[in-house]
Amino acid sequence: MQLSELSFLPTQPSLLDRPNVPFIHRDMSWLQFNERVLGEARDVKNPLLERAKFLAISANNLEEFFMIRFASLTRSITALRKTDPEQAERRQEIRDSILENVSHFIVRQGDTFESITSELEVKGVQFPRHASPDDPAYSVAAHLFKTQILPQLKSPEPFLYRSLKLLKNGESALVLAKRQWVRLPKSLPSVLVMPLPGGEATQVFFLDDLVMNHYAQDAMGILRLTRDADLSIDIDEEDPETLPDMMRSSLKKRDLGRPVRLQYTGRFSSLFLSRSARSLRLTDGQLHFMPVTMHLSGFWTVYNHVSETVALKHPEIKYAPLVPRMPPVFENKSAALFEALKGRDVLLHHPYDSFDAFIRFISESCSDKQVLSIEITIYRMDALSTMIKELKKAAKHKAVRVVIELRARFDELNNLKIAEELRSAGCEVYFGFGKLKLHAKLSLITRRENDGSITHYTHLSTGNYNAATAKVYTDLALVTTNAAIGGDARKFFDAVYREQVPSQFKALVSAPIRMHRKLLDLIRQEAEAAENGQKARIVAKVNALVDEEVVAELYRASKAGVKIDLIVRGACSLIPGIQGLSHNIRVISVVDRFLEHSRLYYFASSQALYLSSADWMPRNFFSRLELAYPILDRELFEWIEKVLIPIYLSDTEKAREMMPLGTWKKRTASQARSQLPAALRAHVKTGAIRSQALFEWLASQSQLSEKRI
Repeated sequence: MQLSELSFLPTQPSLLDRPNVPFIHRDMSWLQFNERVLGEARDVKNPLLERAKFLAISANNLEEFFMIRFASLTRSITALRKTDPEQAERRQEIRDSILENVSHFIVRQGDTFESITSELEVKGVQFPRHASPDDPAYSVAAHLFKTQILPQLKSPEPFLYRSLKLLKNGESALVLAKRQWVRLPKSLPSVLVMPLPGGEATQVFFLDDLVMNHYAQDAMGILRLTRDADLSIDIDEEDPETLPDMMRSSLKKRDLGRPVRLQYTGRFSSLFLSRSARSLRLTDGQLHFMPVTMHLSGFWTVYNHVSETVALKHPEIKYAPLVPRMPPVFENKSAALFEALKGRDVLLHHPYDSFDAFIRFISESCSDKQVLSIEITIYRMDALSTMIKELKKAAKHKAVRVVIELRARFDELNNLKIAEELRSAGCEVYFGFGKLKLHAKLSLITRRENDGSITHYTHLSTGNYNAATAKVYTDLALVTTNAAIGGDARKFFDAVYREQVPSQFKALVSAPIRMHRKLLDLIRQEAEAAENGQKARIVAKVNALVDEEVVAELYRASKAGVKIDLIVRGACSLIPGIQGLSHNIRVISVVDRFLEHSRLYYFASSQALYLSSADWMPRNFFSRLELAYPILDRELFEWIEKVLIPIYLSDTEKAREMMPLGTWKKRTASQARSQLPAALRAHVKTGAIRSQALFEWLASQSQLSEKRI
């Protein structure tokens, strides 16, 4: 079914990808998502430093949006002008709307900055941005500039408008009055945090403030350039031995891509700005005045480095650390661990279950003499991971094979380093191949048991094998000795080693071969069940829903009577609640303390439940090697169906619900469709159901969660 076949009364045309088609443009929906992130920074119910963190996230998000999505949209307009002028004009309208929305968004970021910093001042976190010379903070700032900033700056150079083309991606420059400028190295810290003597207060200095206030009296302002940083690398024809060098060469292009945005602060004339834009081939809308600092992302540094004295005196400015629980089965060591895992499925829910459980799983596999081989995929892994050390040691005694995706965006250099380190230690290292990024999260342990039989211990996850992000990302992982899943994992690795697309699975569902078709079939089966008067329901939790065919089939299922609940953290192109089209669909988004990263797909009539690394996006379906893995254990299935899903759908504290106009509103208790399990109901305050608080409570209840761990 095509979207164009569906009748639709346009409600918010400015959001739509095409006129009178019920499909919100991906980038317009993404801007709405970043508004929800900024909303957490503006929410006075959140601790102050948590609000500052969300402000930093909103700034990081916007930076990446311009480097990747906005740059891609600009390229598509250029291409469409030759093939489809009408569609090019629509894309241009969307581009203009994006720039207008972003200009308003930046103002709200500035207002949020002022609110947060003024409240933090009361708690002992000071921001002396414009201290006068007689203020003690001025001397501190001058000293920091002289000792930590000035030594890294070169002498002023003549400024010409064409000189702006020399700025690399993310690089800034201070412009002086006498047609001179000083480029600011990207290595400079964006924020410097200084605890005052005694620790009673912490002072925060932003880089642009330090340079503007202490370099020279004739400083006009600071410019910062953002470039197209999207790398498209096809490694199909490359010799594997040359891939690292090719990647390093390609990464240099990221610094020199087409300009997409120029931020500025200070006292620049309109003539100066217009000439700067013309030199960089930017429109006026791509020039962004920053009302506060250019370094809002520096609040991450503030979040992590406020003095202990301030934190102890004002514990309310930050969430208390979550203490994850170590699932009892992973407290076993060596043979006892494998014996405990054999013949059972184990579900891990991070960060409530400790990621150390997975590290223990790998560590014991490395040391166990009966383990024959360890195989793992890496997409994003922390460079200091203890897992790397364990794998390197294990390579001396057994087969260790690692498949690393070198093209994981913005983690390329880190992955190159990991690949070289593992290879030098004797591990077999393979890379993604062709146009397909390897995004699946899979580990396979092959072990010879005491009776001589071979068992596959398989770990599959919705998230990366990254100990740092596992503390703040909500993900689900399965450890199983199921023979069908283990056999499929064996086929997956064998195919990747041969640079072939894995297929012919019994239990797993892979992209790009089958996943998209399988999901469409499952949606259609629910629609047919509803038409036949049977129970039919779909629940999906993903980071993004922007695939047109999936959206069209969900609309059809809604019209057939299927009750559909979608939990979409980011961009969502489907519009719920439209009578006669999507009246049986509800869409919520949860932005909370932890990044909601897990993906699950539930189909009631088919009794099918999958967890996956894949979002419902064309890139996941057709441009990546992805895996969805079924929950086959009945008790785990029912736990997700009757406990985990209802918790999400009952959230009325952090959940925002999409309205038929395509806008988002905070939902009320009456709008929450799902009922909580009786065991949880007594622990919930009326009208204030909050996913994170419930998850924390749930993780502590061994009587409810013993089976899954």
